[in-house]
Amino acid sequence: MPEPNSDRSDFGTIGVAGCGAMGLPMAERLRDAGYDIWGYDVRPLDEFGSFAERMLNNPVDFAARCETVITVVRDARQTDAVLFDDQALFTRDAPPARLIVSSTLSPRYIANLPDRLPPGIELIDAPMSGAPVAAKAGTLTFMVGGTDDVVDHCMPLFQAMGDAIHRLGPFGSGMTCKVLNNYAAASSVVAVRRIYDAAQQLGVDRERLRSVMADSSGSTWFGDTFDRISWSHEGYDPANTIGIVEKDVRAMLDAVNPDGDSGNPFDDAILAGLRALLPIDR
Repeated sequence: MPEPNSDRSDFGTIGVAGCGAMGLPMAERLRDAGYDIWGYDVRPLDEFGSFAERMLNNPVDFAARCETVITVVRDARQTDAVLFDDQALFTRDAPPARLIVSSTLSPRYIANLPDRLPPGIELIDAPMSGAPVAAKAGTLTFMVGGTDDVVDHCMPLFQAMGDAIHRLGPFGSGMTCKVLNNYAAASSVVAVRRIYDAAQQLGVDRERLRSVMADSSGSTWFGDTFDRISWSHEGYDPANTIGIVEKDVRAMLDAVNPDGDSGNPFDDAILAGLRALLPIDR
């Protein structure tokens, strides 16, 4: 873990907007590393356990207090709400100085973001991979885009939350890599759940199959860590994590073909496979 950065004049107070399954443990890791960290979320404060004392539910207070904001909300609509609309953190007279976007969004949305923000805001896109289990352990993988000086300054934050930080180029590079990565991950979600259903039908013990796959060509992150992923057994629902996986696939497709349907049958198969998933027992 990096040394705590306690000099506010050097870094400033940090705010995490969106303290859900990923944002809350990320904020907790920053707190444990000694940073002056505050959270913002629209949910009641009593849902945040020991971190409740560091939560704010007034966006005016949050924007005024925090020099750096990390957004970890679900999608572009919620990002717009936080940045420009409902909470309007960056349309106030004195907005935060720095924005780190850690939600997974379409690269086209990210490309348009600088023109929508006030001049002079320091920008980093830093989506992450690893699921809540890695967020809690501080072992997330970050895919980072931004200017060298801004990324250099923020590296201790990423090192407090993750153990693999990939610097990928200018602003937007991280998000592009993230949606490509998530497309591959989504295909493994569909494939692993399909063969687990087939294993049950064929009388093959799932744990034994998982062990074999982990040691052979069927190895995937989703399959190898299936029992440690909180959402691995879920069925499809637009509001749950499988729904987020579908959203991430659509973000990649939006980037490569903003005019609509890609016409690629594999794209259609992944989306249909995700929507067909039913809950399974652990």
